[in-house]
Amino acid sequence: MCGIAGIMTSDAAAPRDEVLLRMIEIMRHRGPDDMDMWSAPHIGLGFCRLSIVDVEAGRQPISNEDGTVWLVFNGEIYNYKTLRAQLQAKGHQFSTSSDSEVIVHLYEEYGADCVKRLQGMFAFVIWDSGQQQLLGARDPFGIKPFYYTAGDHSLLFASEIKSLLSAASKSGAMDLDSLRHYLTFQYVPDPMTMFEGISKLPPAHLLIARPGGSVRLERYWEGGFNPQQRPLSEWSEQIRAALDSSVGRHLSGDVEAGCFLSSGIDSTAIAALMRQRGMVKTFSVGFDGESNETIWAARTAEALGTEHYSKVISEAEYFDSIPQAVWQQDEPVADPSAIAVYHLAELASNHVKVVLSGEGADELFGGYRIYREPASLAPIAWLPDNLRRVLHRLAGRLPEGMKGRSYLLRGTTPLEQRFRGNASIFTEQMKHELLQPSWWSEEPPTPDKLVARLYASTRHLDAVARMQHIDLNLWLPGNILMKADKMSMAHSLELRVPFLDTEVFALAAELPRQLKTAKGTTKYALRRALEDVVPPFIVHRPKLGFPVPLRRWLAGPRGVELLEQIDGSGIGSYIRSDYVHEMLRRHRQGQGDYSRRLYTLYILALWHDSYIRSFGRISTDELVRRERIAPVLPVESSLSTTAL
Repeated sequence: MCGIAGIMTSDAAAPRDEVLLRMIEIMRHRGPDDMDMWSAPHIGLGFCRLSIVDVEAGRQPISNEDGTVWLVFNGEIYNYKTLRAQLQAKGHQFSTSSDSEVIVHLYEEYGADCVKRLQGMFAFVIWDSGQQQLLGARDPFGIKPFYYTAGDHSLLFASEIKSLLSAASKSGAMDLDSLRHYLTFQYVPDPMTMFEGISKLPPAHLLIARPGGSVRLERYWEGGFNPQQRPLSEWSEQIRAALDSSVGRHLSGDVEAGCFLSSGIDSTAIAALMRQRGMVKTFSVGFDGESNETIWAARTAEALGTEHYSKVISEAEYFDSIPQAVWQQDEPVADPSAIAVYHLAELASNHVKVVLSGEGADELFGGYRIYREPASLAPIAWLPDNLRRVLHRLAGRLPEGMKGRSYLLRGTTPLEQRFRGNASIFTEQMKHELLQPSWWSEEPPTPDKLVARLYASTRHLDAVARMQHIDLNLWLPGNILMKADKMSMAHSLELRVPFLDTEVFALAAELPRQLKTAKGTTKYALRRALEDVVPPFIVHRPKLGFPVPLRRWLAGPRGVELLEQIDGSGIGSYIRSDYVHEMLRRHRQGQGDYSRRLYTLYILALWHDSYIRSFGRISTDELVRRERIAPVLPVESSLSTTAL
């Protein structure tokens, strides 16, 4: 796991070393073990390394034998040993045992199609001097980040946005369309970012560019759902075997791997399958009171026989760590559980360099409770369209909070308009009231327009599969994997996700609806498949995630502190302060739960302070403090510059 950065210029001059150095140093948390760079006409590549595979020799940037193909790569390739043997049989010579060198030779053999043979998580760039072409790639699910910005004279790319901003040594400008989407989703969906002119390379895509030419994106993999009917016993056997095989692949490397462990079936299954291969260290966090998941995790760890570590996060610890977590995220991500993951990663990093985790199981196997909604709405779903429209109008006239009102409204609203993913913070009407009139365009971008293209390709599927498709393309990369990568790498910890394996997905994609949500539960087939793997008290326990007691916290003095931060942040030029004050008043008086909306604005305020108001004024000393990592070597001896 590492950080990559680079610059391709339209003129023949090599990028300046000091610019590349800034781009690398600002994300040293991603790779504290080593740092290097390489440059030549038109191109400069930078790299900081967290040593996992071939610890001694696997340095980057790395090239082929004659130095005509150069690579920087972030991630892990789990089938690299198989690929290496195949390439050696074709005559390729290797100088290291690293997975990064396998990508170089795979590119020599297959060109851009090399990416289709990789199993793993990755974001990489290859510079082909013979073709004068840059090839970028991001893994099928978007586990690893890839940001880029293209101008008239250069293309810059990096694992983190702060690296791109550091190249210009100035703050970015906020993208207003992305702001509106953030207020809906609590994150900015791919390929947009919260910064004007900076984009994310979407999952399963290639980026192809030449000096002075345009940037072209190509999709190389499409994950679609295709339900099939087979006996449950057959599904159970196949799911268990596929997941066990994936866990085995994800344990590759030359360092010890641990496992995040909650009280749910996903992480428990991973830990149990790891435990079958030997002793494993597990890690959990929770909160005081009703949210203390560490009690259940400890019971699970005892049943599995793992070496377990846990931490209870206090309210003060939670809020004290938010500014640093926001800095590490690059963009505002208002998922309260991200801060829990931040503390969990910090705990684990004191014991291991690699952890496995259960992200992706819900999207693949139907784990979110909202996926049960189509079944609950079935009694009115069969009604004629005109009758449903009448019911919808009548329901809208009922008093807010009246029993049955929400059910009727959702049941008479088409799926394409009621489900945009797992988070819906501010409605369009709320956003219209929240945003300053000067920032509200006549035709603002709406979430309906954003999800329309995803729904258009799934008309042949059942409602649950269509919802999964939305989450797979929006929620998973934009929220789940974003926080997993940024919060783990903030502590120089590599996080691996065995559920997000293309072979596991191919199996999950064929599950019929009735084996996802059934008998009052979710992930039904997965639970049945793991009955002999996880402890019985976990099999049917409902999904909880990291339940953060925000509602209780913000009803007290913490809510006032949060409001003061919002008021003093500068986002008042975008949002109406009186609207925010009224939300807090109602929340504190028990007139509704406004905690998620207030928290979404709080995270926006902290992000705005760090990246819009003050990024260009952050001193070198402050950056070093935030990175908390001393330089590896003096610049003169750490960096190498080579011309072809």
